[in-house]
Amino acid sequence: MDWDDSPEQAAFRAEVRAVIEQYLPGRYREGNGPDERAWEFDRKSDDAGARDAAVAWQQALSARGWVAPEWPKEYGGAGLSPNEQFVLNQEFAAAGAPPVGGSGVRLLGPTLIVHGTDEQKAKYLPPILQGEVAWAQGYSEPGSGSDLASLQTAARRDGDEWVVNGQKIWTSGAHTADAIFALVRTDPQAPKHRGISFLLIDNIKTPGLSVRPLIDMGEHHYFNETFFEDVRVPAGNLVGDENRGWYVAMTLLDFERSNIVAAVGARRTINELIEDIGAEGVTATSPVRLAIADRYIETEVMFNFSFRIISMQNRGVIPNYEASTSKLFASELNQRLALTASRAFGLAGTRCDDGSAAGRYTNMYVRMVPATIRGGTSEVQRNVIATRGLGLPRG
Repeated sequence: MDWDDSPEQAAFRAEVRAVIEQYLPGRYREGNGPDERAWEFDRKSDDAGARDAAVAWQQALSARGWVAPEWPKEYGGAGLSPNEQFVLNQEFAAAGAPPVGGSGVRLLGPTLIVHGTDEQKAKYLPPILQGEVAWAQGYSEPGSGSDLASLQTAARRDGDEWVVNGQKIWTSGAHTADAIFALVRTDPQAPKHRGISFLLIDNIKTPGLSVRPLIDMGEHHYFNETFFEDVRVPAGNLVGDENRGWYVAMTLLDFERSNIVAAVGARRTINELIEDIGAEGVTATSPVRLAIADRYIETEVMFNFSFRIISMQNRGVIPNYEASTSKLFASELNQRLALTASRAFGLAGTRCDDGSAAGRYTNMYVRMVPATIRGGTSEVQRNVIATRGLGLPRG
C-alpha cells in the first residue's frame, strides 16, 4: 500500500485546497455553523447569514460537480474516482467545510441511479444537485430499529396512489427537509424481509404527514418523529419492484456505511485535542495520556479501514461486511475519543458547551451516544460481520 499521493492526486488535492481557500464561507471557517448537517440546517435557518453561506457554498461546489462527487457525470456529478473522493473528503474535513446535499446526495441519489426509472432520475436528481430539495430518511420505527425488517408503517394501494399510515422515529433532519424516502410494508402477509417497498414522498408537507421534534440530551434538535395518517403518494413514486424494497434499502445502506470521511474526522479531532491541551496548559494524568496515545493509534487504524474501502470501490466492488467493519470501528472510536477528550480536562470536563475547549469535548461526548445506534447498531454490524464476513451460522 502506498499512502503517498500520486502526482495526479497531489494536483487534485492542491485544486481542492485552492477552492476551499477561495470560496468556503467564513461561517464555516470560524466554526460557527452546526457541526452536523451544517448545510441542510443552514439553508432553512432564520439567520440570513447562515442561509447565504449555504447558498454560496452550494454554488461553488455545483460549478465543479462536487455537490455529488461520486455520481457519474451523466447525472450531474463529478464522476470522481474513489481516491479523488477520499482526497476531497479529507480536505473538506480538515477545513471544516460541510458537504452539500445531505441524504439526497449521499444516500438517495446513488440508490436512484442503481434502481430508479429514467423518469425518477430526471425528476429527482437535478433538484438535489441544485440544492432545491433536501431529503430525510424514513427507516426506523419505535418498535423496529435494529430489527428494521419488522417495520409496520403500511402502504395500501388505492388506484393510482399509495395510502401510507404509521410512524417513523429518529428521522434525522426531517424538520429542515423538503421530502422523505421511506420503507413501507405493502404486503403484510409476506415474510418480514419481503413485502416491503421503497417509497418517495416528495413533499414533506403532504396532508397527513407531520414532523415532531426530539431534543437530545445535549439540547440539540437533530432527530424527529414522523407520523403518517392517510398520506397519499403517487404510485409512480415506488423505487424498484413492489415488495422488493428491502433489497433497494440494502444498496442504500452500503453507501451509508462506507464511512470514508470518518477517519479524517477522527484524525482532526485527536489533533485538535492535542493542540487544545497544549494551549490551555492542561497537565493530563498518566492514564489519560496513555488513553490519548491509544486514540491516536486507533485513528490511524480507522484511516487504513478507509483505504480498504477505497481499494474495493476502485475495483468496482460495493463494500458489504467490510463497510460494516468500518462503521462499527468508527462509531465506537468516536465515542472513546470524545470520552477521552472530556477526561483530559479533569473537573472542567463536567461543563458542557460553555464555549471552552473542555465544554466542547464534553458536548461532543454527549452527542456521540447515538453513534453506535444510528446507521445500524453495533450489534447489527457484528452480526453482519459474523455471517457475511466470517461465514458463521445465524444464531
